[in-house]
Amino acid sequence: MVRIGAAEGFYGDAVEPSVDIAKNGDVQYLCFDCLAELTMAILVKDKQKDPSKGWCKDITLYMNALLPYVQSKGIKILTNAGGIHPEGAAQEVIRVAREKGVTGIRVAVVTGDNLIDRIDELRNAGVSLDHMDTGAALETVRDRLLFANAYLGVRPIVRALQMEADIVITGRTTDTAQFLAPLVYEFGWKEDEWDALAQGILMGHLMECSAQSTGGNFSGRWWEIPDMDRIGYPIAEVREDGEFVLTKTHTSGGRVSVDTVKEQMLYEIHDPAAYVTPDVVADFTTARLEPDGEDRVRVAGATGRSRPETLKVVMGYRDGYMGQAILGYSWPDALRKAQKAEEIIRKQIERRGLTYDEVRADYLGYNSLHGPTVPEPKEELNEVYLRMAVRAKTLRDAAQFGRLFPPLGLDGPPSVAGLGGMMPPRELLGMWSCLVPRNLVEDRVEIRIEEV
Repeated sequence: MVRIGAAEGFYGDAVEPSVDIAKNGDVQYLCFDCLAELTMAILVKDKQKDPSKGWCKDITLYMNALLPYVQSKGIKILTNAGGIHPEGAAQEVIRVAREKGVTGIRVAVVTGDNLIDRIDELRNAGVSLDHMDTGAALETVRDRLLFANAYLGVRPIVRALQMEADIVITGRTTDTAQFLAPLVYEFGWKEDEWDALAQGILMGHLMECSAQSTGGNFSGRWWEIPDMDRIGYPIAEVREDGEFVLTKTHTSGGRVSVDTVKEQMLYEIHDPAAYVTPDVVADFTTARLEPDGEDRVRVAGATGRSRPETLKVVMGYRDGYMGQAILGYSWPDALRKAQKAEEIIRKQIERRGLTYDEVRADYLGYNSLHGPTVPEPKEELNEVYLRMAVRAKTLRDAAQFGRLFPPLGLDGPPSVAGLGGMMPPRELLGMWSCLVPRNLVEDRVEIRIEEV
């Protein structure tokens, strides 16, 4: 049996549940999934400002809280908080360890997922890098690229564990890789044990989003989830054949049930019969979920088939700028006032000859979440906020849009709140996905270890 605890589910997540698991969960591993595409863009901008950055800065908070348990309980930490600059994250972990007097731990850093400096090399090797969905040529965005990272699988993390690492820091990996790695390492699963690997991928998928398996973000009877103010993160008890029980600590809030687990099982998957990862193509439709006591769900039966010969690469590129503003209107006629303000702004855009790729208007308190599916309200709304946004090619054009709003405080419909309402323009990020032969990436992956 291997016990694995889920820690951070995204950059900026709560640290307390991972500390609770370290103290009370009797786990051997704490696994983090910190990265989303937006996160990579944030980290790139951090690194542009300071070359020593580019990693998830909350790793400092986590290491301060968890390193004592690494030392005293032998818990291993696996995290992709390295982001764009895993070496920098490793140095920060080492700095915190020395500051806290934690010694005798081995910190591994995995590199090789970052392909931004290898674009021309890959093209010369015959890799198209065209968009995998639209077929668009990379040349359309080549000069605007900010990052390009391949999704690594479990291999380098397992190798780092074999090199006796206590903490493994990677860049971009699949969301499940950190969770699968301990199983491959501990049980010695081979790379073609597809069903076992599929079970491990399913376990990782259920663990990767912090509390979404333990009652957080639950769309069932969410009001019955106990103690959400101290909700716990999941723990997996995994057997050598891959069957596992999902649970949590008794000292935390939340709930583990077939329904909470099932909802996370279906989260962010496209074809449940073909969940594609670098390690296995998993079929979740064969899995069985059964209650196994209070806050315990047993999961078995996921099956798998051979892994793909390519890795997915996600690139981010500059895609213009957003200008936006928000104005609030109160009863009476709140919606009509907001609609009139939108009309005024659109006419002023046209009269001033401002050109935007997209102009969007939403009414917060009426249709901002459900858009055109919302029927006209039958009763007067107490308040409505107009939120307008534009997609502009330049920062100057985006800023000009915001300047239209302050005059509405006195020149437009009455009862405006949040006078002016304009927000600083911000750069937009476009996403580009393509496939690269895995050997061209994996042959360049490196693992380095430093002992504190």
